[in-house]
Amino acid sequence: MSKTVLVNVRCFAAGVDLTSQSNKIELSSEVEDKDATNYGSQGWKEVLGGLGSAELSAEGQWEAGDPTKVDDASWAHVGSVIPWSVSANNDASVGSLAYLMSALRSNYTLFESVGEIAPWSGTGKSSSPLVRGQFAHPPGTARTATGTGTGLQLGAVPAGKRLHAALHVLSASGTTPSLTTRVESSVDNTFASPTTRLTFNAASAAGGQILRTNGTAITDTWWRIAWTITGTTPSFLFVASLGIGA
Repeated sequence: MSKTVLVNVRCFAAGVDLTSQSNKIELSSEVEDKDATNYGSQGWKEVLGGLGSAELSAEGQWEAGDPTKVDDASWAHVGSVIPWSVSANNDASVGSLAYLMSALRSNYTLFESVGEIAPWSGTGKSSSPLVRGQFAHPPGTARTATGTGTGLQLGAVPAGKRLHAALHVLSASGTTPSLTTRVESSVDNTFASPTTRLTFNAASAAGGQILRTNGTAITDTWWRIAWTITGTTPSFLFVASLGIGA
């Protein structure tokens, strides 16, 4: 990806798309530097990496009135750990760069002085590693029947690392709709004999989930999202992102 002007960063928080209500998204990640300096350090400070952490801060234009608006969602999320997926200035299409993590919605600020467009701001503090990966399902494609997504060559998962997966169900309609989403891996892009690595809880309404594997090495290099949909005239809009990290 070449140098870019930020005009289309996508932000998904649990089951809400905050893109059209945000004008600033900032991600940061750090590792504590722990002082290990001693008399054998030859006169130079010596440090070791300690605990890692990440943070998402966002702000934009305040709106309220239904669960898809930032005010309704923020009141529901403050104090809760939710999944986040953020794009790198793209449309969140399959294969596009994504950053994902679970994070505590730690604060929410709203309103300003007279005559200003009502603003909001908020922060999410990591409860799992910030992972760099790809979008595995786009936000604008409605699904009404069981199916599978496009394969992504994310690579193998080394021992001690994990495959992380975030699911954002943006809307659900129909009579008793149910969406069960899973993550499959394969040795190649044919997915002739896929292996299910993670399965999300069945969803019947907007919301979000994030899962990760247990740290065991996985040699498969291809990954995809698959889903089972049941109900009477069901329809779901959802976003999924995948990445390999700590």
